[in-house]
Amino acid sequence: MVGFFGIQLDEVWCFVQNKKRKYWIGVALNPHNRQIVAFHVGGRSSKDAQQFYEQISAVLKGKVGFFSDYWQACIRAFESENHFGVGKNSGLTSYIERFNATLRQRVSRLVRKSLSFSRLLHNHIGAIKYFFCHYNLNMAALHL
Repeated sequence: MVGFFGIQLDEVWCFVQNKKRKYWIGVALNPHNRQIVAFHVGGRSSKDAQQFYEQISAVLKGKVGFFSDYWQACIRAFESENHFGVGKNSGLTSYIERFNATLRQRVSRLVRKSLSFSRLLHNHIGAIKYFFCHYNLNMAALHL
């Protein structure tokens, strides 16, 4: 699988309003240009995994592989595509794992022990989307 073009998938947990209201941010990253191609904020259910899958452009579906951890809901949602469940030691999800650390570092409301948090889910999604757009613009400038 070395050299195989694939989108890396992973999820990061966060909370809104209080620590009992946990959400998951599903992120799809293109390792060649390091841009975020899709994201979804929700739970870890099959329905949320399907909604995450639907956020990915039809241009990518059927043309690339998808690499993720062994999250079963994601495996079922991407089963019609070239999806591969891989371990962290394979290196096939290394860029998305590094991005998750960057995301937590740069978006204060995602820090696990933080005084910064979103009170409304809508604001939370907006802040994350703003960060992804800014991040993608910076990555595009680096790869010119």
